[in-house]
Amino acid sequence: MKLPILAPPDTSLLWLEANRVIAGQHRRPLQGLPTEDQLAQALAALPVGPTRWVVEDLWTPSLLLRDLTELPRGAEAQEAFFRWRFTQSLAVEEPHFVQAMEVEPGVWLAAGIREELRNTLLQLGLRLDRNLHSLTPRWLHLYNLLAPALELPGMLLSLSPAESGRYAGTLVAWGRTLCLLRQWSEPLSPEAWIEERISPSAAFLQRESRTPQQLFIWGAPAWPECNLPLRILDERFVIGETR
Repeated sequence: MKLPILAPPDTSLLWLEANRVIAGQHRRPLQGLPTEDQLAQALAALPVGPTRWVVEDLWTPSLLLRDLTELPRGAEAQEAFFRWRFTQSLAVEEPHFVQAMEVEPGVWLAAGIREELRNTLLQLGLRLDRNLHSLTPRWLHLYNLLAPALELPGMLLSLSPAESGRYAGTLVAWGRTLCLLRQWSEPLSPEAWIEERISPSAAFLQRESRTPQQLFIWGAPAWPECNLPLRILDERFVIGETR
C-alpha cells in the first residue's frame, strides 16, 4: 500500500541526510544540520520550480498510533490532539509541527519536525524563490518507492551512518499495509541491529501473522546475512542519476 501523505510529485528532489546533501549533480558531505549557505548552494543546482525535500529520519521522527477509535471534532482540535500524542509518546521537549494520516481504521501515522527547523527551511525557500512542495521523512520516501511492487510482507531499514561502522535509523514493516515503525537514535553495528532490533521485530511480526519475506536496506553498502533475503537499495533507484 502506498501512503498518500506527501506522495512523490513531479518536482525537483533535494536529498538531505545528516552526512550529505544531494541535489541534481550537486553532492556535498555534511556533519549534522546544514547551514543556510550549504542549502542555498544545493538548491541553486536544481531547476527553478517546486522542490521535494527528502529529510533525515532523525530530524523528522515518526510513529504509529493505534486504537484511535474516536477523535476530537474539527481540524484544529485534531491537529492539537495529534501534536499532544506525538509529544507525549516521543517525549520531545521542543515544539514540533506534526502531520497525521489514517493508515487503516484506528491506526494513524504521525510525523513531525521541529518548528524552528521547519520555519528555517520555509523561510529559506521563500528567500530563494523556491516552493517547498513537500517535506518527507527519508523512510517514507523509500517506502513509497517500494510500495507499488510490494505483494508480500517485508521490512525496510532506513539507516544513518555513524562512526566505527555503526548505524542509527528506522525500521518499518508491512503486511497488507504499514504495520510496524520503530526508530533509534543510538547507533549500533549491523550485527547488533540483527540481534537487538531486526530479529525481535521479525518475531513480533510472526506472532501477528505478518512474517516479513524480504529485508530492504538503505544507507549501508553491505549487510551481514540474516534469516531474511537481503536487498541493498541502489542509489540510482532511490535518488536517480546524479552524475
